[in-house]
Amino acid sequence: MLDQAIAIDGHYGPALSWAAICHMRLVNDGWAEAPKTSHGEATALARQALQVGQSDPGTLVNAAQVLAYFGEDIDAMIGSVDRALTLDPGFARGWHRSGVLRVWAGQPDLAIEHVETALRLSPREPVGTHLGVMGMAFLFKRRFGEAVAKLLMSIQDHPGFPNSYRALAACYAHMGWLDEARTIIARLRAITPLVVPSDLPLRNPEDRELYLSGLRLAAGEQT
Repeated sequence: MLDQAIAIDGHYGPALSWAAICHMRLVNDGWAEAPKTSHGEATALARQALQVGQSDPGTLVNAAQVLAYFGEDIDAMIGSVDRALTLDPGFARGWHRSGVLRVWAGQPDLAIEHVETALRLSPREPVGTHLGVMGMAFLFKRRFGEAVAKLLMSIQDHPGFPNSYRALAACYAHMGWLDEARTIIARLRAITPLVVPSDLPLRNPEDRELYLSGLRLAAGEQT
């Protein structure tokens, strides 16, 4: 349906940016039949969206997340999200997306703060992805117990979101709870064949190593 909208109006920012998000999720969640093709489609759509959507907060944050995920300059993409929040300071999804990018940028405290702002602005919103972002932030702060609590609630609210399973398995592995970690990996495999992503949007090398080493340990791979 997004493709149909774009065919009708190739300068419609919301359709371009949401189509980019869909391609990004196919890659992240391990469901893309041709990941490189989805990667290319996602970035091309997101760049188009940024060109036409500078006055639309929703388009800005969607496009910025996609481009940041696929390796564009993280500070520039945070700048796009900041612009969206300047245009609409009460934009809950914008604060959530800002939290996502802050996790990727190695700024866990700001990530938690911005996700908490999103939850205050939209208290009836489903909380699964929000708690997943907070769980990742606590993981990178090495506060594994708090991370586990957030990630378990994330999975309860959104049981089909692979990122929360990956982060939870990594937490359990670093805590030495390997049986629990392997149970989570088994649940993850029921959702996606992609257990250990080959590409990650994490810019901080220490965060990346913490995440991957825990996930590989949980999956029974060599670290």
